[in-house]
Amino acid sequence: MSGADSGGNSVTANADLAIYAGLGMTFMQCPVTRDISNSDADVIVLGVPFDMATSGRPGARFGPAGVRAASANLVWEGARWPWDFALDDRLKVEDAGNVDFKHGEPQTMVDNLQAAVRAIVGSGKTSLVFGGDHFIALPVIREVAAKHGPLALVHFDAHTDTYDGGSAYDHGTLFHHAVQEGLLDTEHSIQIGIRTAYETENHPFEVIDAAQANDLGWAGTLERIKQRVGDKPVYVSFDIDALDPAFAPGTGTPVLAGLTSDFALKVIRGLQGLNLKGMDVVEVAPAYDHAEITSLAGATLALEFLYALAASR
Repeated sequence: MSGADSGGNSVTANADLAIYAGLGMTFMQCPVTRDISNSDADVIVLGVPFDMATSGRPGARFGPAGVRAASANLVWEGARWPWDFALDDRLKVEDAGNVDFKHGEPQTMVDNLQAAVRAIVGSGKTSLVFGGDHFIALPVIREVAAKHGPLALVHFDAHTDTYDGGSAYDHGTLFHHAVQEGLLDTEHSIQIGIRTAYETENHPFEVIDAAQANDLGWAGTLERIKQRVGDKPVYVSFDIDALDPAFAPGTGTPVLAGLTSDFALKVIRGLQGLNLKGMDVVEVAPAYDHAEITSLAGATLALEFLYALAASR
């Protein structure tokens, strides 16, 4: 797609779509929608093939395609383990394709992504967004917060992404800007899996670093998350490098001693019952992966979020 305005109309950024931006297949083989506002879906999937805000290895522009392709391995009829219901019995999901933008002009991505998410939340739907690098979460959060008020952020990552300075388009500064813009309820936000340096003094969020999380276990970590967010509207942002590189080698800034895929899936499943308002899965860079391990992890995490959302309803 080429973005959308508040009515779901196309916002054209570039007549020549980049080769990595086309919609080869949909997530979980769900139907395509080209008219977000008039769709009767509960959840709209959106891809953002953008990695011009990276500080390490590029390649996350291929993340949406990789995650969608890997999701074909997850398509089964009926209930999916460990759930006791079929997702499409409770939740209708449609895929709106990828946001288009002019290469070398990141503001066109920001404008078109915000327009598309505005159409999603404005019509009462939930967004599930695939990056792209982590910067893409900032335009998404702007529109979700505009609809629901300041959000409780549940953020999985090896990095806090709260660094001050650098470019306006930087995957390491987005949550600094989100706090400055009043988009997040910092007293109810939490970061899990951190294992790189950050300024601890006056840090805006509670942090469960990777060592603490692994010592607490998934159940203890989930309990801390629920205590922190309470009944606030929740936005989940999952940088795939929160997982240890053994489980997600295909990413731009891998860091050892992270979370296992089992840990992460159990925590995402446990988010059922919270006031979930959206999720992104970012920083999947398939070129650094040898067997679609990372794309499969991203697709599975996204699918478990959908089940948690369906169970909450």
